[in-house]
Amino acid sequence: MSKETEKDLEQTQNEETVEETETSEAEEGNEMSELEAAKAEAAEYKDKYIRAHADFENAKKRLEKDKANAVAYANESFAKDILAVIDSFEQALASIEGASEENSGEVLEKMKEGVKLTYEQLKKVLEKNHIKEIVCDKDFDPEVHQAIMQVDSDEHESGDIVQVMQKGYTIKDRVLRPAMVSTAK
Repeated sequence: MSKETEKDLEQTQNEETVEETETSEAEEGNEMSELEAAKAEAAEYKDKYIRAHADFENAKKRLEKDKANAVAYANESFAKDILAVIDSFEQALASIEGASEENSGEVLEKMKEGVKLTYEQLKKVLEKNHIKEIVCDKDFDPEVHQAIMQVDSDEHESGDIVQVMQKGYTIKDRVLRPAMVSTAK
C-alpha cells in the first residue's frame, strides 16, 4: 500500500470513529433526555396522586363532619315545634298562679279550654313529625299492641281488645311504643 492510501484509510477510520462517537453521544443524550422526561412525568403523576389523595381525605373528613352534624341536629325542627307546646303550658301555669278565690271558677274554665287547645297543638306537632297514634279497634295485633292482662268479658270475643291502658304510637312505619291493652279471654 502506498503512503497515500494508508493516510486515506487512516483518515477514513478516524472519520468513522468520530462519527461513531458523535452517534453514541447523540444516542446517550437521547437516552438521557428520555430518562429525564420519564422521571419528570413520573414526578408529575406522583404530585397529581398526592393531591388527589389529599382531596379525597379532606372530602372524607368533611362528609364525616356533616354526618355527625346531621345526627346531632336531626331533631331540631321537632324540638322547635315542641317549644310552642311548652310555651302554652307555661302560660297556663302562670294563669293558675294569678288566680284568686273570687275568679277560680272562671280560671278553671279557661284552664280546661287551654289544656284542650294545648293537647290539640301537641297532636298537630306529632302528626307533622310523622308520629301517629295506633288505632286500637276491636282486633288485637301483636305487631302494634301489647296485651298486659286478660279479662273475662261477655261482650267481646276471645282475643279482642277490651280496654286501652296506654296509647301506642308509630313514627312513620316503625312502632315507637306499642299500645298497652287488655284483651278478652
